[in-house]
Amino acid sequence: MSAYVALRSAQDDSGIAEGGSSADIPARMLLAYKKAVQLVGTHVPKCRGMRWPVLAGIAKVESNHATGHGIAAGGDIRPRIYGVLLNGSGAGGNTTAFPDTDGGRWDGTASGERAVGPFQFLPSTWQGVGKDANGDQVADPHNADDAALGAAIYLCGNGRDLSQRAQLKAAIYQYNHSGAYVANVLGWINQYTAAATGPGLGDVSGKVRTILEAALAQRGVPYSWGGGNAKGPSYGICCSPSGKSGASIKGFDCSGLSLYAYAQVGIQLPRTAAAQAGTGRRIPASLGTSALQPGDLVFYAYAPGRDSTIYHVGIYLGGGEMVNAARPGTVIRQDAVTAMSGYAGGARLL
Repeated sequence: MSAYVALRSAQDDSGIAEGGSSADIPARMLLAYKKAVQLVGTHVPKCRGMRWPVLAGIAKVESNHATGHGIAAGGDIRPRIYGVLLNGSGAGGNTTAFPDTDGGRWDGTASGERAVGPFQFLPSTWQGVGKDANGDQVADPHNADDAALGAAIYLCGNGRDLSQRAQLKAAIYQYNHSGAYVANVLGWINQYTAAATGPGLGDVSGKVRTILEAALAQRGVPYSWGGGNAKGPSYGICCSPSGKSGASIKGFDCSGLSLYAYAQVGIQLPRTAAAQAGTGRRIPASLGTSALQPGDLVFYAYAPGRDSTIYHVGIYLGGGEMVNAARPGTVIRQDAVTAMSGYAGGARLL
């Protein structure tokens, strides 16, 4: 068990840190992630598909890349990062007591367990995956290099292929047994991957490029139910089907984002995703996602084939990716078109 499962499993899907892009990763932390990718094969030879965005996605959610803490040249992080004491008191949402396993060596207390370091390992988990990555002969979860390598080893398991989406999801779920956590980490992995490879707009020009650049520029802006208009992000309304209010959040929901992006080329869209499906030339779901072109709207429905049940819209980038305002508690990000369920085709307006 790691990433203090007992605490984060009790949180709702608003637990993710908001905002940010690849630029929000301190250079020393990014170096640690890349170093871990190089070293993990020594410890898990059968592991495949480990990439630095995978580690960055975990660390973004767990500690926001140790932002606000000093990171020495050797990787030591000070002050140390501690989670709440998991004593079942209810503080921070924990309801299960975890007995001490390290005598306070890593978590600073012998009265119980608490998660430690930028990847928020429980000391009991660190005993099994902790390795020395910076050459000081100590496996320290408060060291960026050691912690990143430990996380890579943990995610690799006995030899996962993390290039396979199902195995990547299983690895993240092992880190924290929460579907919302998995979705949020995958969103950050997609965003960091996009930042590393670029959005791939080299062959896109004219109005389509303007639309995509407008949408991509909003990455990191918070999701707000009912938020967004032709002028940009705005405060939303209450309440989403899950009961989340956007009234205090300045941002976009899915249809607000597409409305804004298309407004930049003078195209006025209706406000809801279902209504937007009635614009332009409809692309049937039966043609598959290969029929989509950059700039197309991408729709998702509770009952694909019945447009009245459409609940979500994204903006297709190409290469199986879209700009996505997924749900309350997340931020606008680049996602795979398979990130949402119930693919219902698309619409082409240009």
